[in-house]
Amino acid sequence: MGVEIRTMIRILVVDDEKPICDLIDLNLSAAGYRCTCVQDGLDAINMIEKEAFDLILLDIMLPGADGYDVMEYIQPLGIPVIFITAKHEVKDRVKGLKLGADDYLVKPFDVVELVARVEAVLRRYNKAEQVITAGDVVVDVEARTVTKNGKPVVLTNKEFGLLLLFVKNKNVALFRETLYEKVWEGEYFGDSRTLDLHVQRLRRKLGWEHNLVAVYKVGYRLELQ
Repeated sequence: MGVEIRTMIRILVVDDEKPICDLIDLNLSAAGYRCTCVQDGLDAINMIEKEAFDLILLDIMLPGADGYDVMEYIQPLGIPVIFITAKHEVKDRVKGLKLGADDYLVKPFDVVELVARVEAVLRRYNKAEQVITAGDVVVDVEARTVTKNGKPVVLTNKEFGLLLLFVKNKNVALFRETLYEKVWEGEYFGDSRTLDLHVQRLRRKLGWEHNLVAVYKVGYRLELQ
């Protein structure tokens, strides 16, 4: 029982650190995106010339050609770009944004935030996918409807928000703090009763008693093949 996002979005990941490429690839692939990874600026330009991409995640400090040079090549093509870099000073952010980047994410980053920023940029370009299938559960993001085996499932706004986080981050352990702050849009103070209650209801409504599991001292993980 896997997660599928229809009409797969293609993302080029450009970072000279293979572990970071692998981390991004793992999490974006789990969210339903198709990733291609390169670790050199010139290789990135060559890849862009050969293949079509919907979004590019671009490091700045790269061999071959740095991210700013690659950005100048990308800019006329109209492909959205998110800079992902350890360069955190305001001047670096300003330079990247002035070159035409759509967003700027500083390392180290939370994978949930990365997925959220990717979605936000894709929505801006009308490229975001609207229907996510997780086994026999189908989520229509735009209509905010959920069906299981073709039958409607009624969820509250909070339950729907939790469901989106889980299906877009399948097999990833999500911290209670992250779940609470993303869905309730407030700071988490350690009281998990509200979150736990919503997760229990989500399990029951979707028949995910064995898929939506608690992770000790962390939070929850949606386990799907």
